[in-house]
Amino acid sequence: MKLLIVYGTTEGQTRKICNYLRGKAVDNGHQVTIVDATGPDVNPNSFDATIIGASLHAEKYQYSVEHYVQEHHKSLNKMPTGFLSVSLTAVYDDSQNQKELEKIANNFFDKTGWNPTFVEQVAGALRYTKYNFFKKIIMRMIAQKSGGSTDTSKDTEYTDWNQVKELLDKLEKEMVKIQTKNSINK
Repeated sequence: MKLLIVYGTTEGQTRKICNYLRGKAVDNGHQVTIVDATGPDVNPNSFDATIIGASLHAEKYQYSVEHYVQEHHKSLNKMPTGFLSVSLTAVYDDSQNQKELEKIANNFFDKTGWNPTFVEQVAGALRYTKYNFFKKIIMRMIAQKSGGSTDTSKDTEYTDWNQVKELLDKLEKEMVKIQTKNSINK
């Protein structure tokens, strides 16, 4: 499979997650191209599948990811795709938080015209060492209210790496289904 991974990141956790996916896909024998959505535009037409990763901040994903998806939604809708929505809200596995994350993602899909095959709400990280003074205080207060780490001297990662790998597994299974269907129809 030729896999394209496009991501947007603020403090670097989404990039780390997408690089992890790249490594797993390469280990599984796939050709992978990974690009930051702020970089050169890579057309998904020459790929078999695409994963888009974006982090959620103040109920919005990176503009660069939104722009990329708007530009390429027709191509993306013709292939197996996965969306990784990375946020601290995903740490909390309760129905209210999950409904809110789903609503935000669906608004993003409505706005961009994209219908991903798979969507994963993935927990991110508290990157205290990357925050400016004010953001560090705000994030610490939020973490304190929600029971997260308040030690601002270090970063705390909440990402479930098995969950991340499951997205790749789902895409691989989808590709097998498509290839089987195509070989039967020949």
